[in-house]
Formats: sequence, structure tokens, C-alpha cells
Amino acid sequence: MSDSAHEDSAKDTRTADGGKARAEDDLDFLATRFEGHRGRLRAVAYRMLGSLAEADDAVQEAWLRLSRADANGVGNLGGWLTTVVGRVCLDMLRSRRTRREEPLEPASEWQGVRMPDPVLSPLSGVDPEQQALLADSVGLALLVVLETLTPAERLSFVLHDLFAVPFEEIATVLGRTPAASRQLASRARRRVQGGAPVSDADPARQREVVEAFLAAAREGDIEGLVAVLDPDVVARSERGVSAGAVAVASNASSFATLAHIARPALVNGVAGLVVVTGGRPAGVLAFTVVHGRIAVIDIVNDPERLARLDVTVLDR
Repeated sequence: MSDSAHEDSAKDTRTADGGKARAEDDLDFLATRFEGHRGRLRAVAYRMLGSLAEADDAVQEAWLRLSRADANGVGNLGGWLTTVVGRVCLDMLRSRRTRREEPLEPASEWQGVRMPDPVLSPLSGVDPEQQALLADSVGLALLVVLETLTPAERLSFVLHDLFAVPFEEIATVLGRTPAASRQLASRARRRVQGGAPVSDADPARQREVVEAFLAAAREGDIEGLVAVLDPDVVARSERGVSAGAVAVASNASSFATLAHIARPALVNGVAGLVVVTGGRPAGVLAFTVVHGRIAVIDIVNDPERLARLDVTVLDR
């Protein structure tokens, strides 16, 4: 081979190596930019799916799509990623619905609702990594109601009402007009307002009410339980629903044994209880306290869902 050929070959190698290095640098830079949006994207996906594991899967899929796309043509990376995550979650919700089996028994309005994953925190406060996840009062009660919406309603409400995404962008995800997307969000909003009241803001007051509930439950004190329950209180779980102070109090009185091993905690940022046996969670209760009384009790008692919870966070 001539000297000229050697030089050309060396140049080609350097060019190839240099191009590869630049590509890797560009990907690293893109990954850094993506990480800056991860918290918000996970929050979007959690509200859309009610599952922490599926939310992480949706965020990972968004990264894969970004890494394969021409990011140079993306003017608003945060907005682009949000709509991508929304589209991924929409597909996951639709797939979930097609796989869902019909309940074996006649269903009430709430029976068969897929309870969301609770986010547990010690009473001392929410972990910094959870702050984005739980911002904007994303209590368990809200997530339970979101589970009753159609995928399109849920996407429209979550993206617009919780993350201020314009209806024009939501419409592109849904393949509908902005007017139709607005109507979907409005329908969802009415359902949310009817089923997910906003809890009192004072954490100390929330805890006082829940502690009174726990003390009465330990004693099987029906009158004491009724005193801390709203007359129209609703208790919801995977197994069904009970409504009204007397009915809920009667059910709660049977909780007396477990009440002795229930531990106070924050559940999705509001006062709650976690029943721990043998170092494992056996039940999680989240309380929506309105005007000093318990208006909603959301109960997670599905063994598979509970098995994925890390109760060691309560000892921090």
C-alpha cells in the first residue's frame, strides 16, 4: 500500500472514531437533558397509570424514543417528552382495558376498581425524590377516581388540569379535535369533583382525626368512630365499597385487632395508616379529612400490590 493510501486509511479511521465519539457525546448530553425532565415525566405517568412500576416503564420508553429521534428538531423538549409519555400511557391504559376480566359478582359503582399504588412516607415528611410525584395534592382518592375514567378522559384531564398541557397538543395525542379533548376533560373533571374531595391542608389536624379514628377502632367504639366520620363517608377498596358513617363504623370496629399493629404514616402525602405484620404490609389506609371529619377512606389490601411496597421508608 502506498504512503498516500496509508494516510487516507488513517484519516478514515480518525474520522470514524471522531464521529462515533461525537455521537456518544451527543447522546450523553441528551441523556443529561432527559434526566432534568424525569421527575415531571414520572409524575405524569403515575397519575395516568396509578402504578409506580408502569410509570417507570413509560418513562423509559420515552427515553428510548427520544434517543432514536432527531432531537435537534425538538424546540420544546419538555413538552415533546410530556406528550410522548402521554401517548405511551394511553396505549398502556387501552391495553389494560382489553385484558381486564369481568367481575364474577354483580358490581357496584366502585367494585372492581383497580386501586393505585400508594406512596408511603414517614410522618416526618415526604422524601425529596417523592415531592414531584406527590405535588398538586395527588392523593390516593384522586387516583382512585381517575381509575374509573376512560383512557381518553384520563389523559385529557391529567395533561390539561394537572400539567397545563394545551388542548391543541392533547388533541394530537388522542387523534381528536381540541374541542373534543376539552369536552373529555370537562367530563372527567365533574367525576373527580364528585368523588375526590380535597383534604384539609393542616397535616397536624389530619393526624389528630386519624388518631381518634384509630383509638376508637382499637376499642371497637362505634360511637367514637361515628363522631370522626362524615355522615356521607365512603370507604373504598378492591373488594367493594361501604358508605355512610354507621356502615363504615361497623366495618371499622372489626378492624380492632389489626388496629393495634397499625402504624401512622403519610400515604400519598396525607394522613394514613399502614398495617405491618412480620415486616410486611398487610394493608394501607389513606384518609381524606374534610372540615375535621373523615370523608373518604381508601384501602389497599391486594396482596400483590402490597408485596411491592417498601415499608422500611417508614423508619427513616
